[in-house]
Amino acid sequence: MKELSQFYIGGRWVEPEAGARFADIVNPATEEVVGRVAMGTSADVDAAVAAARAAFPAWSSTSVPARAALLSRVMALYKERIGALADAITTEMGAPAWLAREKQAPAGLGQFHGTLTALQDFPFVTTRGGTQIVREAVGVVALITPWNWPLNQIAAKVAPALAAGCTIVLKPSEITPLDAELFAQILHDAGVPAGVFNMIHGDGAELGGALARHRDVDMVSITGSTRAGVDVAMKAAPTVKRVTQELGGKSPNLILDDADLKSAVSNGVVFCMLNSGQTCIAPTRMLVPKHLHEQAVAIAAATANALTVGDPMSPETKLGPISNRRQYERVQQMIQRGIDEGATLAAGGPGRPDGLTRGFYARPTVFANVRNDMSIAREEIFGPVVVMIPYSTEDEAIDIANDTDYGLAAYVSSSDPARARRVADHLRAGAVMLNGATLDLNAPFGGYKTSGNGREFGEHGLSEFLETKSIAGCA
Repeated sequence: MKELSQFYIGGRWVEPEAGARFADIVNPATEEVVGRVAMGTSADVDAAVAAARAAFPAWSSTSVPARAALLSRVMALYKERIGALADAITTEMGAPAWLAREKQAPAGLGQFHGTLTALQDFPFVTTRGGTQIVREAVGVVALITPWNWPLNQIAAKVAPALAAGCTIVLKPSEITPLDAELFAQILHDAGVPAGVFNMIHGDGAELGGALARHRDVDMVSITGSTRAGVDVAMKAAPTVKRVTQELGGKSPNLILDDADLKSAVSNGVVFCMLNSGQTCIAPTRMLVPKHLHEQAVAIAAATANALTVGDPMSPETKLGPISNRRQYERVQQMIQRGIDEGATLAAGGPGRPDGLTRGFYARPTVFANVRNDMSIAREEIFGPVVVMIPYSTEDEAIDIANDTDYGLAAYVSSSDPARARRVADHLRAGAVMLNGATLDLNAPFGGYKTSGNGREFGEHGLSEFLETKSIAGCA
């Protein structure tokens, strides 16, 4: 039983302020309690923000080489401990061990690498005529991160915030505190100065709200649901602080009539269901030509049915459990709603896969003959569920793809690269992947519409943590 009873504030592990309670850490594969984590209060927020505020003048004045050296030390320790980080992710959110080792934990390291590369050539000072344009740290930043790709999202915020010269209060998801605790220790051991990085655990609504409202917090960066992002933005509004948001998605996967149908459909299903469908950019809406719909459905169903769901520690397992009970129940409700709405259930369905009697396991599910006005086509399910929507023409496919409240990612498959590129120009999404391309950690990442605002990764992610100052009369 692991007990996380302290917060990292001011360069030390400290006891929470009075009033803290404990929440269970649950292994979603077994439903067993494997630990407890202290849940802080607004008093802990005040302590962490005060530590960050005190450290800001010195840290924001450090040189770029000094900040780069710190990032390099963090990366070296991260590499040494990457196995423990991966194990923590498997325990707390159920990612299969192979996925945690090959994708989840390395993603955080990739974020540090991308930030370090951007930092070394970043133009903090430029000159236009007799005016200098200076980019400088925005101040104390609150970082609120989710449970689905926990280390990636922590690193995608912490790395550029440190590089920019900001000081930090991190509130990781209370569902996945084990990897965050190891991450905080890595930063401590790497020599992050006291108060530059602080971490508190707690409920998102309570502590996230306290951070958003706090007058000594200059910026909030949140990754989470659209509901959570809206809540943070509203609470931050009276203090007119910067808020960046990477929120929900309902990403379309446009398979054009000249694509390799078997490859495009099969790969689309596998990618959608990676991490048990708990990925914000998952291609959950598969758009296929109407005359190929029946054939595409057969391919999708066969692919889903072949995915092994079970023990995250088994090398044969492709999908582990849903991360937590609340999300599992949400996925089950949405699958039932799809049936009730009249979509054709081609694979999967409600309940656990055969042979699994405990754990938050969901069946890989494919719905066919879906209309874009159905709930399962409009709401983010965040589980292993693909909805297949037939279309008649390319223009109709583009219209369906854009007919969503979200705009985080989109996918296009075509045997003609120029055609795929042309279609991409018409899609209202922050990231478009063509013909199986994967997300570039050095390119800007973020959403249109209710998928958020601001950008992460590389130089664009670094820019979000900077203010712009012009100084005239320098000639």
